[in-house]
Amino acid sequence: MQTSNFVFKTVDEMRSAFKDEYSTYLYSRGLNPTVDMLRKKLAALDEAEDCLVFNSGAAAIFAAVLANVKTGDHIVSVKAPYSWAQKTFDVFLTRFNITTTYIDGTDITNFEKAITANTSIIYLECPNSWDYSLQDLQAVAQLAKKHNIVTICDNSYCTPIYQKPITFGIDLVLQSATKYIGGHSDTVAGVLSGSSEMMARIFNSEYLNIGSGIQPFNAWLLLRGLRTLPARLERISATTLEVIKFLQSNPKVEKVIYPLDESFHQYELAKKQMKGAGGLLTFVLRAETACEIETFCNSLKHILMAVSWGGYESLIIPKVAGMERLTFDRNIADHQMVRLYVGLEEATYIIEDLQQAFDKMKE
Repeated sequence: MQTSNFVFKTVDEMRSAFKDEYSTYLYSRGLNPTVDMLRKKLAALDEAEDCLVFNSGAAAIFAAVLANVKTGDHIVSVKAPYSWAQKTFDVFLTRFNITTTYIDGTDITNFEKAITANTSIIYLECPNSWDYSLQDLQAVAQLAKKHNIVTICDNSYCTPIYQKPITFGIDLVLQSATKYIGGHSDTVAGVLSGSSEMMARIFNSEYLNIGSGIQPFNAWLLLRGLRTLPARLERISATTLEVIKFLQSNPKVEKVIYPLDESFHQYELAKKQMKGAGGLLTFVLRAETACEIETFCNSLKHILMAVSWGGYESLIIPKVAGMERLTFDRNIADHQMVRLYVGLEEATYIIEDLQQAFDKMKE
């Protein structure tokens, strides 16, 4: 329903809408019938009472955090979270004397040690999007509830199809709907799910005031994406296992990192919390120089070099793209990381492209 506002037949109807915009349609900056369809479907997938849909994942993060802090508060976050989450913590919130402690979230004792009397949020990213570190969601949720702390988990990697943090006791779950939910790399959006009370509070403050709600047409695109989400994830996951097998047998690959591979250091926890892992993996190249990694990436003919994931096309991004060549250190595994998203192409198509690029690394 591509409309900006809605008509009322009586003054009383309009008066009611002004009093409670969360229960009716007044202006599409707030609620809209198409957006409502999407909200209901996404909340059901997350097994949440309600959800809000934003015009980006970054907006969903910002609203979730801003709604649950005040001046002088403290946040505990997993280390190296998504860049816009970290900028929220380090750049925006510091203006209001809100501090953040970053920890290794793979050990529950690190959360226990980091909590202070003024901790209001524990921020999780499970798994993250490079080394796929996990947090024990149930253990963190139980710890947070003891201290009356709000837990927020970024579930972009798994989607609600493969992981449901709310069922483990997490308060707020967010994801970038730009990725698997959209599925076609043609729209940007973010999702935030939780209790009806929390969603109403955020809607009436951060959501409306910042104006970060999704537009009806973009919501329609996401509804389209949801119709094929399970089928896409199933195919992508199966293809990914074939690609992993190829990478693990390649002499130019030091290591493959994937949460549901038996070599993953948190494999048992991954099996407990996740039903699948989709198409995002990282491999560590055996490279002496940054130029070798660049040659490999530049030689790919079909796999595209781009950020994000979750669409129909395979994508790749090397860690060296975010650093200067002179800072490259072959002894630091992170510097040799290449993140690969396996799309909907045939496994042989992807593998053949990777192989010809490997062959050119030292030519």
